[in-house]
Amino acid sequence: MNQAGDAGAEASALLADYPVTIEVPLHWGDQDALGHVNHVRYFRWYETARIVYAERVGLMALHREHRVGPILASVSNDYRRQLTFPDTVDVGVRVTRIGVSSIGLEHRIVSRSQGALAAEGASTLVVFDYNLQRPTRVPDPLRRAIEALEGREFPRS
Repeated sequence: MNQAGDAGAEASALLADYPVTIEVPLHWGDQDALGHVNHVRYFRWYETARIVYAERVGLMALHREHRVGPILASVSNDYRRQLTFPDTVDVGVRVTRIGVSSIGLEHRIVSRSQGALAAEGASTLVVFDYNLQRPTRVPDPLRRAIEALEGREFPRS
């Protein structure tokens, strides 16, 4: 296997346990004056991956139909490597816990050109009733959809 193939295989292995991944090609304009991808981009990529995940488990449909959906309670990131153009990153997201009204998530950003972890983060989504303007319980059908996607059960809080 060539060096590019090795890096791609390493990148895939780093996201093997992440049921939802998105591919993001880096753009020249993603870089800042210091010559690497600006930190705000990482949070945008996490956001997109979270929404793709929420679509897959029906949380966004729940919002469209009943105005009960996700609201971001917290997000954090640890930078591991600089990213520069040209490159493509894969962004993975998985659920780590399901609380009464919240869902904990882990994120990873993997550089294909480096075949390495570029960043990892965490976020908390709250299932929010936009009509009542307050958190609400994670609905059982949503819990079951997450467990099916993740391939495991989560303890009840």
